Amino acid sequence: MSRIIVVTSGKGGVGKTTSSASIATGLALLGYKTVVIDFDIGLRNLDLVMGCERRVVYDFLNVINEEAVISQALIRDKNTPNLFILPASQTRDKDSLTKQGIEKIFTLLKSMTFDFIICDSPAGIEKGAILALYFADEAIVITNPEISSVRDSDRILGILSSKSYRAKFKKTPIKEYLLITRYNPQKVKKGDMLSKDDILDILRIPLIGIIPEDNSVLRSSNQGTAIILNSFSNAGKAYQDTIQRLIGKETPFRFIEYKKKSFLQWLFRR
Repeated sequence: MSRIIVVTSGKGGVGKTTSSASIATGLALLGYKTVVIDFDIGLRNLDLVMGCERRVVYDFLNVINEEAVISQALIRDKNTPNLFILPASQTRDKDSLTKQGIEKIFTLLKSMTFDFIICDSPAGIEKGAILALYFADEAIVITNPEISSVRDSDRILGILSSKSYRAKFKKTPIKEYLLITRYNPQKVKKGDMLSKDDILDILRIPLIGIIPEDNSVLRSSNQGTAIILNSFSNAGKAYQDTIQRLIGKETPFRFIEYKKKSFLQWLFRR
C-alpha cells in the first residue's frame, strides 16, 4: 500500500525541495518504488534540483486535463532506477489545481504500485500548500532553527490537524514528523540559533532528522543532484539517517554537538 508523505513548512526557503529530493532518492536507493511530485504550480524547482529540467514534456496538470497519460508525464531519475519525478506546470497558476484532480493523480500512482508518494509542497498556507497536504497519510514538517520558521511550522501543524482529508472525515490523524534543517551546533552554543530542544518544546512532534549546515547542499542543487548521493557530505549522511528513521529503524542523531576543531583540522581546512 502506498504511503503518501507531504514535505511541508509555513516558511519559504527552509529546504523543502532539497529535502523532498533527498528523501525520495534515499527511499528509492533502498529498493522502494518512489515518486516525488512538485506541487509548486508556476514556480517549479524540483526538476532543477533533480537535474531533469530538459526532460520535462508533460506535467501532472496535463494528466489531470487528459492531455497526456501518467506514464508520459513521469520522468525516471537518471541516478536511481526506482525513482520517478512528476513535475508541476510552469505556465499555469495554483487555481488550476482541484481536490478532484489531485485525487485522480494519487489513484493513478497507487495503481502503479508505488511504495512511496512524496509531495513537495509550496510554502505557506495558501491553496496550493493545503491541496498538497490534503490527502497525505504522513507529513514531514521542515523548520530552520529560528523563531519565525518555528512559528510558521506551528501554523502548518494546525492546518494538518484541521483541513486535511483525514481531519475532515475524522479518520486516523496524519502522522507528523519534524525535520530540522541548516542546524549549526556552534551557533546554538553561542545562543545565535535555537537548539533542537527549544524547537521540540514548541512543536512537540517526533523528530525524524537534523540536517547540518553544509555548503555541499547548494553545490549539489546547482548540479542537479540530490545531496543524499554525496556520501562525503554531512548533510547527505544526515538525510541517510533520516530515511532509516522513516522506515522504522532506530538511528542515533549525528552532527548535533559542537566539536572544537583541533589545530591540524583547522590547518587542513585552510
